[in-house]
Amino acid sequence: MESFLIVRLSSLGDIIHTLPAFSLLRQNFPKTKIFWVTQAKASQILELVPGIDEIIVIEPNLFFKALALRNKKIDLSFDFQGLLKSALVAFLSGAKKRFGFNRQNLKEPLAHLFYTDKLPAIKEFDHHVIYKNLKLLELIGLKIDWNPASLTFPLAIPKEITEKTKLKLTEIGLVENKPLIIFNVGASWESKRLPTSFWIETINLVKKEMQDSFNLALLWGNQEELTLAKNIHEKTKIYLLPFLDLKETIALISIISLLVSGDTFALQVASALNTSVVGLFGPTSPIRNGPFRPNDVYIYSSINCSPCYRRRCSQPRCWQAISPQRVVSAIINRVKRDDSN
Repeated sequence: MESFLIVRLSSLGDIIHTLPAFSLLRQNFPKTKIFWVTQAKASQILELVPGIDEIIVIEPNLFFKALALRNKKIDLSFDFQGLLKSALVAFLSGAKKRFGFNRQNLKEPLAHLFYTDKLPAIKEFDHHVIYKNLKLLELIGLKIDWNPASLTFPLAIPKEITEKTKLKLTEIGLVENKPLIIFNVGASWESKRLPTSFWIETINLVKKEMQDSFNLALLWGNQEELTLAKNIHEKTKIYLLPFLDLKETIALISIISLLVSGDTFALQVASALNTSVVGLFGPTSPIRNGPFRPNDVYIYSSINCSPCYRRRCSQPRCWQAISPQRVVSAIINRVKRDDSN
């Protein structure tokens, strides 16, 4: 029996974007052992994915844990990360075949030295990054279905986590049985965050247009994002969600009516779960990173320096080109489209 190793250490959104590739592997090799090497935080997502034989948290002591993988007798490894450390993990694992991207498509080009087989160079911004991951599997002869409806995200959310999340919503006073729109105001990069004033104006306009027909709430993930969310809460008076761990966040997104978010983990989860989305994009490409379902909406103003993928920017003209009114119109149209279906 063959055994496969998936190397995708982070980030959280990229873990989600790798799930269709895992699913394709599992469908075509139902009896093969599949190990997934990742970091501790990301492992919480993978615990919701049926069919992974073992989740291996590689840090701390990456070198020794990678060498210990040799005991698994791995035949094939797939490095979906494209970093030197992820390629090194694949190499140290003892995998006989090590598949990776072309050096032109690697975050750290020297990683290609650790691969036995490499994908031909691809144009990064022509297709969603999900398809970049899937194309890596063409190296073992698998065929890709380019229809977004065929993408499979094997996330199984336990009922007890969903019920625990619903209880947290009830405890802050959300009106039961009223549809919920979530505004996810944080982001891991400074350049992906919209200013407080933008969110305040947008949310107050939504409140006026929706006339109390929806619960509106703010999602956050860390202390910095909580500070931002509190400032917005004070000026809009919409609900401020309590802290939710990763699994609870996934459960929340599975039951809401609409997510309004920048290019973040929450957006990637919503797209994976087929939850309605209005995505807001500034320094990153919505073609490569955005929602991909036919009915989803993203807002993006292409200017001469975008997408730049810079984590900081002193003059974020890409965001300045997007008005709150434009976002509100997109939200209203997306809600109407859902109501008509």
